[in-house]
Amino acid sequence: MRRAVFLFICVSILLAAFFIGPSGILPPKGFSSPILWEIRAPRVILAALCGATLSASGAALQAVFHNPLVDPYLLGLSAGGALGCALSVAFFPFIPVPLAAFVCSYLSAFLTYALARTQEGTGRLALILSGVVVSAFLTAIVSLIKFLLDPHRLTEVVLWLMGSFALSRWEEVKATAPLILIGCFFLFLLRYRLNVLSLSEEEAKVLGVSVGKERALVIGAVALGVGASVAAAGVIGWVGLMVPHLVRLCLGPENQRLIPYSMIAGAAILVAADTLARSLTTLDLPVGILTSLLGVPFFVYLLRQHRGAAWDDA
Repeated sequence: MRRAVFLFICVSILLAAFFIGPSGILPPKGFSSPILWEIRAPRVILAALCGATLSASGAALQAVFHNPLVDPYLLGLSAGGALGCALSVAFFPFIPVPLAAFVCSYLSAFLTYALARTQEGTGRLALILSGVVVSAFLTAIVSLIKFLLDPHRLTEVVLWLMGSFALSRWEEVKATAPLILIGCFFLFLLRYRLNVLSLSEEEAKVLGVSVGKERALVIGAVALGVGASVAAAGVIGWVGLMVPHLVRLCLGPENQRLIPYSMIAGAAILVAADTLARSLTTLDLPVGILTSLLGVPFFVYLLRQHRGAAWDDA
């Protein structure tokens, strides 16, 4: 019953978003509206795809790193994707933007983990601080690229870095959807293994799991989806932190349920946030600003809740 209500709410949000906005579109006449099919539909679909991959990625990373306070944004994957996109646009136009975003996201994740890793393990605080350091360093490089960039293109890059679906078109959906769906598909396949990876490395090895290889697979799937999301819509933070916790509260912590339901909830929540952002003002507020305004207090709440709790520093 709880799952049915959960799915009903998410699907209702996704469907309603097609008809809510500054230009009111009402069914059934609205189904033939060019605004619906050429502007709003690709925007809603792209927001749903990005929300799904960011949320599933957050849930997977929290399991892999035994840490309830991490997500692609905090671990530097989003900043890595932004750097890859900026490098491709500014200096290496022959490299596809999604490919550059994927490679830089993947490398930033392993850099964060390597900085936090010690002989005693990877502690919660060390991982978060490493993510902050890596994100700050990569963001500084992106800022340098912005400084060197042609002023005529600077406004577009700044808007993109804020996280926005304002420029979403069917071309972006076609380029982004396959990569995001591949990343989500692998996370879906690995959802049963995430319960084992949530154990300590010693316990996982006893069960016959190659922790290093499977962790690399998970991070690869996350980097692919997050990199594609950043390439399409810019840096949208905190979705991967908030949504998995909300799903846990509603449906429990088992990863075989958490991953697919995080995808559904993430799609609905980011679509709702984007719908609110484009409806609040005529200026089309970047959705990344809205998710950050919601995510920071949520992170503070989680930090206080988990202080001294189950996943303490190693």
